[in-house]
Amino acid sequence: MHRGHHRHHRGSGEAAEGSERSTTRVQLEMPPQAMERLTRLKEKTEAASYAEVIRNALRVFEALAEEHDKGAEFALKRPGGETVAYKIFL
Repeated sequence: MHRGHHRHHRGSGEAAEGSERSTTRVQLEMPPQAMERLTRLKEKTEAASYAEVIRNALRVFEALAEEHDKGAEFALKRPGGETVAYKIFL
């Protein structure tokens, strides 16, 4: 994002009952490896845009962070039935 510069975009057309939505434009600089990961996730999840991938990732990360704050521990169950600890927050 450019040094505190925010652009607010309003939805086009008529907004029904005050449901007009405001967004903030965010510009990211990513190294090639991170951009490749983002592209792979977009394709894998059939997301319509990079923004959709990032919004989905934020929702998941927020939910995990909230559970971690409550003392939850995370584990993965592999297809063979093996359960392994997953340390997402170190």
